[in-house]
Amino acid sequence: MLQTVSESRSKTHGKFIWCELMTPDTAAAGKFYSSVVGWKVKQVDMPDIDIPYFLFEMGEGDNCPGIGGMLNFPPELEGKIPPNWTGYVAVDDVDQTAKEFTEHGGSVQRPPEDIPGIGRFAVLADPHGAVICVMKPLPMDQPPQELAQDAVGAVGWHELYAGDGKEALDFYGKVFGWTLDHDFDMGEMGVYHIFAHNGQMIGGMMTKPADMPACWCYYFNVDAIDAAVERVKAGGGKILMGPMEVPGGSWIIQGTDPQGAFFALNAAKR
Repeated sequence: MLQTVSESRSKTHGKFIWCELMTPDTAAAGKFYSSVVGWKVKQVDMPDIDIPYFLFEMGEGDNCPGIGGMLNFPPELEGKIPPNWTGYVAVDDVDQTAKEFTEHGGSVQRPPEDIPGIGRFAVLADPHGAVICVMKPLPMDQPPQELAQDAVGAVGWHELYAGDGKEALDFYGKVFGWTLDHDFDMGEMGVYHIFAHNGQMIGGMMTKPADMPACWCYYFNVDAIDAAVERVKAGGGKILMGPMEVPGGSWIIQGTDPQGAFFALNAAKR
């Protein structure tokens, strides 16, 4: 019997595995997020990459969970795109996923290429223009620890402001295997499509307001939202929305860091 597409995929295909900040000032951004979220910043050597690369980690020790990374703008992108966070999704085959993106109406922003010692990746955009990265990491002798999705310091939620929420859900279902967990009616703001990977809720999609571009937003978990708001303000960031309570009892804010990158925070308590 022939396998279906979903049956032939591994359990890691479609899993968010990394979040990366591109910024004009890594020193200032590192200080800001260390204060606001609690991450520690560590510079690492990246083969064949001239720009310094930094890890955001949570916890202590040499093998503590890595949450994401940070780098300055490479010369070819400086001044062309704003500071931003971009998510990485694990896939079984980077080249095949890039092909599927284009077949279903998306585009390739940076063709598949290898990062020596790390894996193969590509920068893609969905049919509405929201950018996301895909990667197939190389096997590691000692895989790093992973934080639970609800742990402080983790990327706890992934949110897409799409040109059309339903179309986006269908698109990502085809390429990543994500499934609809349930819909939430937000009244005048439309329907919020909560999606899952391997049965676990990992994010939501909605049709974006007319005055904003299609984009992904990443929520970083903190212990309490009000205290985090004060740290954002003290560090030179701006609060754009919130604090707001969301279904389930969590509290969220959205804001920009001192360099202008859009981010969000999530906490179980006010």
